[in-house]
Amino acid sequence: MKDQKELAMELEDEIFNDGLPKAYYKHNENGQYVLETNAPWAEKVSCALIIAGNRANLEEIRKAVLAGQKSPLCYHMELRQLDPGMLAKAAGMAVFRVKRHLRPDVFTKLKPSVLNRYTKALRVTLEELKTVPNS
Repeated sequence: MKDQKELAMELEDEIFNDGLPKAYYKHNENGQYVLETNAPWAEKVSCALIIAGNRANLEEIRKAVLAGQKSPLCYHMELRQLDPGMLAKAAGMAVFRVKRHLRPDVFTKLKPSVLNRYTKALRVTLEELKTVPNS
């Protein structure tokens, strides 16, 4: 039977399978944040669990978009880990408008000029903005 540390390392390897070195922040002796590439396993587990949670949340939003409960804008906002306030600032519009555009019935009626602001802020094409991956 595998112990918690072995399971954590497997989870980390599954999530970070890009082959790049992993870096973690830690405090040095002066209390400043520095990058550490050899972090304790507990920190690796925490990071892996956060990423796994983000992926699960993104999958729920994707399904809600496909079911017509949320707009594709919600998916792209979550994919980039933005909240309505951050997206509003990036797109140059009011927060209440962004929140309103997360509703699918409102999103489908948006003018091209508004959609253009979102494509620039999210760095996606118009077609990408209007869709989500099927799986």
